[in-house]
Amino acid sequence: MRSVRDMEAEAGYTLTEMLVVILIISLIAAVLTPSLLGQLSRSRAKTAALQIDTTTAALENYREDMGQYPSSSEGLTALVSAPAEGAWLGPYLKDKKSLNDPWGRPLVYALNADGVATVTSLGADGKEGGKGVDQDIIGTVR
Repeated sequence: MRSVRDMEAEAGYTLTEMLVVILIISLIAAVLTPSLLGQLSRSRAKTAALQIDTTTAALENYREDMGQYPSSSEGLTALVSAPAEGAWLGPYLKDKKSLNDPWGRPLVYALNADGVATVTSLGADGKEGGKGVDQDIIGTVR
């Protein structure tokens, strides 16, 4: 017959066993985390490219209605709220949240003297230039 002491000794895990399990889980997390974060960054870059395409299409619709692209001072907000004058038939984008890139920063809009409009996401790092997911994503409409 087994004593109570023998049963208590077999009832739980040892500290060593628990530490081994924690070590294994930590190693798995250390291996998978960089891969998952890299995939998230690439997904955001692809989302930004699609968002730039949508925004440039909205700019073209705005130009068809208004006869010109929004001025640099009006910016992209002219796609979601009506300017003081003109035949605005918008909104051309769903809401003001559409004016931010997937990293939460505003899209950069510029209209040059030749009437060429550009919409830019500054990428993951939020700075001009860069490589990979930090690279700027630019859409242009003429």
